[in-house]
Amino acid sequence: MSKLTSCFLISLCAFVVIAKEDDVLVVTDADFKEKLQDKEVALVMFYAPWCGHCKRLKPEYEKAAADLLADEDAPVTLAKADCTDNAEKKCQEFGVSGYPTLKIFRNGVLSQDYQGPREANGIVKYMKAMAGPSAKPIRTSGDLDKFLSVNDVGVVGFFPEDSSLKKTFQTAADSLRENVRFGLVEDASLASDFKNKIVLYRPKILSNKFEEPHSVYEGGENDLGAVKDWISDNFAGLVGYRTSDNGRFFKADNLVVAYYDVDYAKNPKGTNYWRNRILKVASGLRETLASKNVQFAVSGKDDFQHELDSFGITYFKGDKPKVAIMAENGKNKYVMAGEFTVENFEKFLKDWVNGELEPYVKSEPIPEGDSANDGDVLVAVAKNFDALVTNTDRDTLIEFYAPWCGHCKKLAPTYAELASDLKGEEVDIVKFDATANDVPKQYDVTGFPTLYWAPVGSKMSPEKYQGGREKDDFIKYIAKKATKELKNFDREGKKKAKEEL
Repeated sequence: MSKLTSCFLISLCAFVVIAKEDDVLVVTDADFKEKLQDKEVALVMFYAPWCGHCKRLKPEYEKAAADLLADEDAPVTLAKADCTDNAEKKCQEFGVSGYPTLKIFRNGVLSQDYQGPREANGIVKYMKAMAGPSAKPIRTSGDLDKFLSVNDVGVVGFFPEDSSLKKTFQTAADSLRENVRFGLVEDASLASDFKNKIVLYRPKILSNKFEEPHSVYEGGENDLGAVKDWISDNFAGLVGYRTSDNGRFFKADNLVVAYYDVDYAKNPKGTNYWRNRILKVASGLRETLASKNVQFAVSGKDDFQHELDSFGITYFKGDKPKVAIMAENGKNKYVMAGEFTVENFEKFLKDWVNGELEPYVKSEPIPEGDSANDGDVLVAVAKNFDALVTNTDRDTLIEFYAPWCGHCKKLAPTYAELASDLKGEEVDIVKFDATANDVPKQYDVTGFPTLYWAPVGSKMSPEKYQGGREKDDFIKYIAKKATKELKNFDREGKKKAKEEL
């Protein structure tokens, strides 16, 4: 190894160490106010060293801190406070009850809770938006060029004079600053083309021949809602670049996404090669899709693997996109079969519009034989859920579980005993692996285990079970709620005497 190479590696290692140790400001009970009072904007992470979530956030937080320090236009400091060691009083003062908790301070005074992303780029973007005025002053043509050179959407208000629209623009900027960059031009010489106008500019890397690179607001001057809706509707353009931190701008009833190696930093040409083909089809089918409220997007396949999993698409090789539709606000999903070509993509969309596609349902195989039941507990999957639950004339208690869930494992023997005790009743005790199957839309499952009661006549409006987890708790609930009185238990859940049976 050459001396030059060795020096370079040593320097690089030193830089990495410095970046990790020095870029995040350490604050304690003793120096919290002193260290933060001269910081225009500071993000403080209140943490515990043993916390798993804190450990996962740590490298992203450090990278964000380094990026912000390197940006002279971003007066933002990232700090951390150890709630288990030397910052216990501050953690109590600011109501920290879980780790990590992130809060934004302005000159040492608490401003607000942090509600942004937890990855480096998202933290940087969010915190830069928190610094300075919500609409950045643009005073020269050079400032405007610099503002528009950033690979992100920018909204510019051209207001050499005060007006009602200027006030509405400022209010919109204050409201949306966390997610959108705003600039304000007050120099008449810079505002000649768009005097008293609001203009949304899409990043130059997304420019294409199928749409204008910018959009001009033409709505009411005092209509704040219209301005915000206009920004949201035009943010993505014809085919937007959808990331983990801008998803709020992709909320159409029907979202068509092409997943592939999207990388505008290292491979913009290759990224746009496929995006241009999506654009061509999207542009050509504008009239066909006009009534569908459709948005198109490209997304990095690695960043959205969780979404691909929900479509039954595991890791795939090659550079060609996989395409899927989240339709009717996510109620139905459609996956394009076969290899991506412009022709196949166009046919896929036309077939969807014409109702010729079957929705994709993520499901385990329908269990058969001994695996159809787990003792007296019925095993449902997405493909047989309607047959076992929705379309039956029997009341049903359903447990939505995850195989790895500790609370689910603890409940399992009690649930099995319940099913055994209710054998012969007109009630089914069912379990459903919500990690391997799509959960029907009438059930809201956000944690495990989640239990629902679906009685006869109300299968599409089930009731979430909120009671105890002991067998007697379940029996009392079911005895009271059952459509037909149980054979072996009265309405209070008490075992019937033999003469009552």
